[in-house]
Order: sequence, then C-alpha cells, then structure tokens
Amino acid sequence: MYRAGWNKQEIPIKPQGYAMFGYGQWHHRAYGQQTPLYARALYIADSKDQALIFCCLDMGCITGAMRIGVCEQLRERMGKFFNESAFVLTATHTHSAPGGCSHEALYNVPTPGFVFEHLDAVVTASVEAILSAWETAESTELGLDQTKFADEVPVAWNRSLASYNRNFDVVQRHKSETHLALDRTMSLLSLRRNGELKSLLSLFGVHATCLSSHLNRHDGDNKGYASAKVEQSLAAGGVAIFAQATAGDVSPHYHGKGDLERRKKIKGEAEYVYAAQNGGYQSDIALAALSNKNEEQIFGKIDSIISFIDFTSIHAAPEFANGVSDAWTSEPCHGTAFFQGTPVDGPGTPEMLIGAVSTLAHSVKKLRLSPLMRNSKDTEYYRRLYASQGNKSILLEAGRKQILGCPMGGILPSMLDPLIGELKRQINVGAIKESPLVPTRIPLQIVMIGQLALVCCPGEFTTIAGRRVLETVKARLQNSGIKHVLICTYCNDYMGYVTTQEEYQQQAYEGGHTLFGQWTLAAFQTQFSKLADELLKPDAERKHDRMTRPVPIPQPELALRSGLAVPS
Repeated sequence: MYRAGWNKQEIPIKPQGYAMFGYGQWHHRAYGQQTPLYARALYIADSKDQALIFCCLDMGCITGAMRIGVCEQLRERMGKFFNESAFVLTATHTHSAPGGCSHEALYNVPTPGFVFEHLDAVVTASVEAILSAWETAESTELGLDQTKFADEVPVAWNRSLASYNRNFDVVQRHKSETHLALDRTMSLLSLRRNGELKSLLSLFGVHATCLSSHLNRHDGDNKGYASAKVEQSLAAGGVAIFAQATAGDVSPHYHGKGDLERRKKIKGEAEYVYAAQNGGYQSDIALAALSNKNEEQIFGKIDSIISFIDFTSIHAAPEFANGVSDAWTSEPCHGTAFFQGTPVDGPGTPEMLIGAVSTLAHSVKKLRLSPLMRNSKDTEYYRRLYASQGNKSILLEAGRKQILGCPMGGILPSMLDPLIGELKRQINVGAIKESPLVPTRIPLQIVMIGQLALVCCPGEFTTIAGRRVLETVKARLQNSGIKHVLICTYCNDYMGYVTTQEEYQQQAYEGGHTLFGQWTLAAFQTQFSKLADELLKPDAERKHDRMTRPVPIPQPELALRSGLAVPS
C-alpha cells in the first residue's frame, strides 16, 4: 500500500500577444484563451516515505529554468521530504501554450525573448499543485493496465514513414498503413481508494498538434481535452494526467494519400472540435480499460536516479552503434530539414529555398574538409563534427553560433523572415554572446515504483528510438524484480529530437532536429544502461554524476532578451 495525493492548479498566464511554443512561427501569437492550462501533480510515497512526485504541465515543453525554479521552492517548503532524483516534471507538448520560459536563447526567439511572468506562473502553479498533492496524501492502491487502440480508431499516424521503414527491426508499412507504424498501446497507472478510481496517469505518444499555427488562443489540445473529459467522470478533485510516450514521429492528423487536402478541410473552430475528438479517443479508451478493475497491483519500494550528461562529446558503446567503435556525439547542429518543418502538422521554410540553402551547406562542409584546410587549427574539430552529424545539411551550428559557416549576425537578410530579424537584433545588442542557444547538459532519469520502471527522457523520441531505449533499460533491470519498463518523454528539459541512426539518414524533420548527430540514440542507450546499473546498487554505493547541472546563463545577457515588446 502506498500513500498518494493529487491536485491540479491552473497556470495563470494572460494572453498578451506573445508567441506560443511549438511551431516556431512568428505569427503564432496568443490573444485569447480557449481552455485553461493546468499543472497536474501526483505524490506517491512507499512505506518508508520514499516518494515520487510526478507533475505534468499543459505546456509545449519543460525547460531547465522551469525545473530549477520548482526544485528550489520544493526544497525550501518540503525539506527532507523532497528528493530531486524522484521528481519528474513533464509536459503534454501542446503547441498552443505560452513560450518564453527558457533561459537558453534559440527557442525563445519567436516570443520574442524570455518572459519572466510566464516562467513564474508555471513554477507557482507546479509548486502549489505538488504541495497540495503531498499534504492530502492518503492510503491508495496503485495498479498498472495496458490497452491498445483498435486499428480503426483514428487517433494517430506516423508522419515520417520513409524514415520509419529504414529501421531493421520494424514491419515495413505502406503509405496506407501509417496508423500502424507506431506504438498504439496506452499504459495506465491507476490510483484507487477502496477500489474506487480517484486519479490516473496515461502514457501514449501522439503529438498535441491538432490545432494549427493559424489559431491565436491558448489551449490544451488533445491531451488537455482527454484530461478534462476523464476528470468530469472522477470523484471531485480527481486528476487525470495524459502524458506523452514516443510521440516524435506520431501525428494526430491523417498521413497518406490525400493527407494535405484532408488537413486543409479542418480549419478555424473545427480544429478545436478535432482536438476534442482526438482527446476523446484517448479518454474513452482509458476509462474503458480501468472500468474493468483488472489492473496488475503495483507493490514495492520507490527508488530513483537522475544525472545531467554533457551530450556534446559522448562516446557511444559499439553495442548500440551498429558495432562502430568511433561513434561520438558533437556540439548541437540544426539541419535544413528542421527549418523545413513537417508537411502536414507544421510546414516551415519553402522547399525551393531549403534546396538552395542545402547546396550552400554542402559547399561549406566540402571546404572545411578539403585538403586546403588541412593545416587549419579547426580541421580536427570539423572532422569530428561532420563524422557525428553525418549526412545532415547543417544550417545552424548552435555550438559555435554560426549559420552556413558564418557568424549568426551576418549572412541571412532579415527580410527573409521576422525570426531572422529578431535573432540578429538580439545578437547585435550583445544578448547571445556567451549564452547557449540550446541546452547541452541533459537530464536522464529512471524512477522505480515496485515492479514498474519509468524511463524519463528529455525531448522527443521517435517510436523505434523509444522502443530501443526501453529494451536497453529492461535488459539491465529485469533480474531485479522489474517486470514493466515504460517511457515518458518531454521530461525535465528540452533538447530537440532523438531518432534511430537509420531514421537519421532520411533527414526528414526529425533527423534535422536530432541535434547531437546520428549517434544520439546510441549515446542515450549507453548512458541509460549505465544509470540502470547504478540504480541496482544501494544509493550510497552509486557512482553516477550527481554534480553536473545546466550551463549557467549570463544574467546581463538574459536581461537584454527579457521583457521585450510584443510585435504589433
């Protein structure tokens, strides 16, 4: 038996014209609110008062600033009852929620800049939800159930089928079978008192992109609607969390013959109806599964481990890198495919312009690796960078802050896109001189609850990338009494995508946004296997890195990109 509590608090951010996070579009600004946005929290403690705190936000992502802010307040207010390694902060990945919550510079450019009020509202709502859950904890039974969407339920489709079919460990799928090229299983953690369902946690991967970048209201999208519908059926005060699993290549929109025409027919208010419908599929299957009351009871201790890893230079073990002995990650780079976006959910830069830019990117690569540059002090750096990044056409080097081999402030004209203009403006006033563009010290976390292990990953994992991580961790933990290993993504920070090495070669959007190169997944598997091994030891004997934390942000530079005027 466990003690558990739950609570939700609205995130009180007033829409004032700041850009929303997700699509990266200058015009995608919020001027109204369609549905409330919430922080939903669970507190679960075992018989020895070891506790898991799980908090899910109706936001596009979790940033390091969010996690740091919440941890600071929980340490102060919970004291010895707060264990950072057992605190999971995750997001639904709705693309219709406020941006501006990151201390790193790049993903805040559309907002524009960092908005302290947004971050403060997120931290406050999260802390209050967690404290209320902690203070109201009572004896609660935990159960695990898994259910599968029937093939005909139109809930999700693989949006990157050519990439998916490159994997050696998949059933090859036709364009008419994109709904089958994903994990259609929903995992459910139930919280009951005297047999009555009080709250739940759902894990199922599908992008919260039912709503397009042409809308201008805050909204929880499909995950938010799923939560709201279930909470209406629970006893007063019950909380339903619909968190993400492997959503990286999974869309809530049909992909196949005629997909663009079909998407265009869902416009304006119809998009909100569509989001509620998709959320309804998720809420209905969750309630149907749990109504049978045949979950597997969870019992046993709670344990956890977390470590922040510098992903700019990780040697991936050959066993996870197709036998390659010299497989390394590199400093983060965005490919041209990232800027092109996804064709149905979120189109970006036009294909014609992307083609021209890709040609320039290949020319830069050829020059840097040519015999003419052999004696350059940067020769070895670029050799390793391109070995890691593989066939990616690199447009933006986030590490050295270069675009097509030139300083960010110079090469691209501002007239191409307002985002370029804003980025160059921030550069010219000195707001990004020393600040990192994206996170590079990445949190990896595993939490155990009885016979269940939850692998908590930052960023967006494709279906097969996530599956391979789970296989890696399960192989390490299965002899310790762990029967089930699940994945939760968008946890604790945001660092783009993780594809398999095979998918990466396609250089679709997901591969272009896999920042640390083609061996990123292998690096995750290498590091998660080490963490799992440490988790098997008593806490005092664990030798994982407990000291590394995100790169500090120069406060004067943060001030220069804070409180910026909203474009008229």
